[in-house]
Amino acid sequence: MKRFGMFVMSTAMIGILAGCGQDKEVPTEAVLPEPIEVELTVPEQGNVNESVFITTHVTQGEENVDDASEVEYEIWEEGKKEDSIHVESTHEKEGIYSVENIFETDGIYHVQVHVTARGMHVMPKKQIQIGDASPQSDGQESEQEDQHHEHGNGVEGLSIHFMQPKSAKAATDTELMTHVQIDGEALKAQVRYEIISADKETTWVDTDEAKPGEYTANYQFPKAASYQVIIHIENEEIHEHEEHTVEVK
Repeated sequence: MKRFGMFVMSTAMIGILAGCGQDKEVPTEAVLPEPIEVELTVPEQGNVNESVFITTHVTQGEENVDDASEVEYEIWEEGKKEDSIHVESTHEKEGIYSVENIFETDGIYHVQVHVTARGMHVMPKKQIQIGDASPQSDGQESEQEDQHHEHGNGVEGLSIHFMQPKSAKAATDTELMTHVQIDGEALKAQVRYEIISADKETTWVDTDEAKPGEYTANYQFPKAASYQVIIHIENEEIHEHEEHTVEVK
């Protein structure tokens, strides 16, 4: 009888514990963070050899983002993206990141801000008319720029941002990271790095999509030198590439 009583009590306890387990709410879906919003402000016109003030306001929901890990401006003249310059921003206050730039010649220029914050990457673009230049509709690249890729077709709305390694050292893992978006949305594609040494030896490196639109790979450059890094982006509709130089110490 005692054994039977112990069995009944054990069964009852198991039932109570099981009931408690059922009452506890178990989350079935992860809560996604709110996306960051990036408002790029660029004057429509400017004058040659005069400072132009450009700002970016970064927010997440109702909160100003003051802890962005990167806010960098890329600026190039129409049809000359391969000669673009990169300018680090100054963090002002309340999510505002600014830069002053002087344009030395007349022309239509494109200003693209690359913002990395809280695990997300956004890169909107606008244009500015400097001096006496014929204005173009915003976001429209010239035919020359659309075809600056050797075997690409100049996909409209495609944005590629290579995170230049800050300190690449020979025989040490170097992270190569590229953000790819189309019309402001992460692009799903096969992304590979073609790495060419000074003596023309070529190595192909596959990437992993760590986050939507963020493609990374680790690579050990064999020796100190300048390397050509070509980013190849392919899916059923796109076949593009962009070239960069990485200095390895």
